Amino acid sequence: MVAVHMERSLKDRSLLGLKDMDRSEIESILDRAAYWEAQTVKVSDKLQHKFIANMFFENSTRTRCSFEVAQKRLGAEVINFTAAASSVEKGESVYDTVRTLESMGMDAGVIRLKPAGVLEQLAAQVKMPLINAGDGNNEHPTQALLDMYTMKKQFGELKGLRVAVVGDVVHSRVARSNLWALRKFGAEVHFCAPANMRADELDVNYITMDEALKSDVVMMLRVQLERHEHNMFSTPEEYRSAYGMTIERASQLQEHAIIMHPAPVNRNVEIDDAVVECKQARIFDQMSNGVPIRMAVVERALS
Repeated sequence: MVAVHMERSLKDRSLLGLKDMDRSEIESILDRAAYWEAQTVKVSDKLQHKFIANMFFENSTRTRCSFEVAQKRLGAEVINFTAAASSVEKGESVYDTVRTLESMGMDAGVIRLKPAGVLEQLAAQVKMPLINAGDGNNEHPTQALLDMYTMKKQFGELKGLRVAVVGDVVHSRVARSNLWALRKFGAEVHFCAPANMRADELDVNYITMDEALKSDVVMMLRVQLERHEHNMFSTPEEYRSAYGMTIERASQLQEHAIIMHPAPVNRNVEIDDAVVECKQARIFDQMSNGVPIRMAVVERALS
């Protein structure tokens, strides 16, 4: 009985995705993030003497740095691992790398992987809780959580919000996590994308760009050129003309509407340079909100 209880406890503390997470659990993370954001003392001793490994097998700036700031604000000791400067370059497997760090005494691991479907297998093979920092085009749960937190701060509640996700959906883990999580709260989620950037396996309605501009939230996605085997549009200018958040399109938004983007931003492709920090943009607010969200998630993993 004890072994079974421990296994369930570990599974509950990991954060692999939002698709199968209960609404109440998501709410508890959002509420705890609000608690951490309200704290005036920048560094806590909540996780003093805990060791966390940030294991990034794919490049990252915002997510990796945000997690590190969150962990240090909680008082944890942080080990940053990057595949390019490791034995992965010599052929070591992801599993052996994770087990190596766990064997050195890590209490939890934050992990980003290129392939989808590997993370769940890893989580079943290790004893420390794992937090998904993005796995392929599967999920990016903490990004969706900070997106929801940003929307909730803006609108008060998520129920009834009309959210349009625009762009490179087929490669987007952000689009998937937001779709699955926002629907649990009664938000109306639509996608807008060129035919060759759609994810046909997802049960979602695709709308035109003109329809997307009528939404409460317009979330622009980065065109992930590094994942495209072939050019999916002739030129950046062509994509901007058809699907970019240009100055002209931004001027058509409802007064209360906000513009979001998970970043990094291809300026003047999916969003005009002048729009990135316009009064309706919340892109840098999303980045700020990522810290308390990840504080809540890391605390949950080690509670």
